[in-house]
Amino acid sequence: MKQIEVVAAIIHDDKGRIFATQRGYGDYKDGWEFPGGKMEPGEMPEEALKREIWEELETKIVVESLVQIVEFDYPQFHLKMHCFWCRVDSGSLTLKEHEAARWLTKDELDSVQWLPADLEVINELKAK
Repeated sequence: MKQIEVVAAIIHDDKGRIFATQRGYGDYKDGWEFPGGKMEPGEMPEEALKREIWEELETKIVVESLVQIVEFDYPQFHLKMHCFWCRVDSGSLTLKEHEAARWLTKDELDSVQWLPADLEVINELKAK
């Protein structure tokens, strides 16, 4: 099975909200996810995440800590996703690849259709 290694930013604000994005392309178009993307060969996860968030959202982030690493089998591939707690350093979270975005409180996390791998992270966040 094809293996894909990605990074994901759980961007939070000072009100405790989480930034969620809606995919605008691919097999999982319209599903909600944490922004991020594929790691380049030889790239550290934190570096990859800063690069991906800049490319997708024109925003510089501070990567604060690793929340969890999700291993998930989609029908077409095995996903390994490094999920980091992050905050905005500068920029305005401009959507370049996503259809939509929302800031969600902990009580609103179930208000969007999360992609299956991201749902594992949501369940962890709700448990805290």
